[in-house]
Amino acid sequence: MKFSIVTISFNQKQYLKTCIDSILSQKGVELEYIIVDPGSTDGSRELIASYGEQIIKVFEPDAGPADGLNRGFAKATGDIYGFINSDDYLMPEALKCVADFCERQKKIDSVFVTGHGLIDRGTGKLSRVYPTVLTAEAMLQVAAVMFQQSTFFSANLFKQTKGFNVKNTTCWDYELFLRFLTAGVQHAVIKKELAAFRLHEGSISGSGRLEERYFKDLDILFQEFKGRPRGLQDFFVKYSLRLKREIKRKLWAA
Repeated sequence: MKFSIVTISFNQKQYLKTCIDSILSQKGVELEYIIVDPGSTDGSRELIASYGEQIIKVFEPDAGPADGLNRGFAKATGDIYGFINSDDYLMPEALKCVADFCERQKKIDSVFVTGHGLIDRGTGKLSRVYPTVLTAEAMLQVAAVMFQQSTFFSANLFKQTKGFNVKNTTCWDYELFLRFLTAGVQHAVIKKELAAFRLHEGSISGSGRLEERYFKDLDILFQEFKGRPRGLQDFFVKYSLRLKREIKRKLWAA
């Protein structure tokens, strides 16, 4: 079983080495690592190049993060895919943990998996994230807890759903996982911290600069999959699902 991990990188050299080292240091698995950089000017490309043949480099312009990821995975030859942004990182033995999970599955194309996560705010103290088992309804109602950095899926599944939607500029990962679910794929959670998400002013989540557009994109997905706009009934469904979610998360955290 071979892993293909893709990182999209653009002018985040200060975090990039930690990301790269966290992936290349994974033990006990076969791994190829692909980094997509559409034109960094802060020394990132030179850093990436310094790793030589350990990294497959995609140094070409793209139409945004979703397009960059598609270009990266177009080079992939692995059985299991994952993607880590240049300011995030994997925990030690994360991929071995995922490999062990996949080996227990009868069909790796029928399930995708997420591990628990960590949030790194740069204070030296990491806070835990407990993702929920995703369902299409919970995602459409914005009642799911997703952690992209620790999510992995089969190459075949990615190809069957035709990869990331390049027109989606805020929640391309959310849409991909939603399409997995609506295709009948199950989701599972590994109760072990597999990756860390770095929250800082320069990140999309840290700055909040795309928040309004993000929720508009979620409404577009809701309209597409439900065939109608959100209504009053969805308000009650959302908060009912969120209540059930919080009860389960507290049980997991106990």
